[in-house]
Amino acid sequence: MEKQLYGLMAEFDTATELVDAARSTRDAGYKRTDAFSPFPIHEIDEALGIKRSILPVLVFFGGITGLLSGVSLQVFVHYIDYPLNIGGRPYLSWLSFVPPSFELTILLAGFTAVFGMLFLNGLPRPYHPVFNVPRFSLATREKFFLLIEAADEKYNYDETKAFLDSLKPQEVFDVEE
Repeated sequence: MEKQLYGLMAEFDTATELVDAARSTRDAGYKRTDAFSPFPIHEIDEALGIKRSILPVLVFFGGITGLLSGVSLQVFVHYIDYPLNIGGRPYLSWLSFVPPSFELTILLAGFTAVFGMLFLNGLPRPYHPVFNVPRFSLATREKFFLLIEAADEKYNYDETKAFLDSLKPQEVFDVEE
């Protein structure tokens, strides 16, 4: 029975080696790549060619939706549905609309941030094919890994394996599905 490959993964000893390998991978034309390290590496996003997230835009529109919902609800309640003239005060007292509208803005922006992040990151995902590589457990302690997925349009097993070997990794692994 032929094994189904998710991709190839190379193991490196230092963060500098990983960033250099990621740059070489991007320059070689691979697009479906990922990197794993025990700590954040700020240069890795640029090295892999990862674009900025759309999450800030989603959070902004979530906040605007909360603001408009809060103001609309209060205008409807105080001016249209159940207007009360108490002590000659105006029906639309904008100053009293600020706290509830602010709170709803923060609430919807926060919910959008949490659920948008979960959706964009593909979470929850309790299983990933890289967990099949025995040495991958070292990614949380001391080793650095670069993955090229088999779904990449440029992926060819022999050529990709030769390319990863040319980057001088400690070892190259087959990542089974």
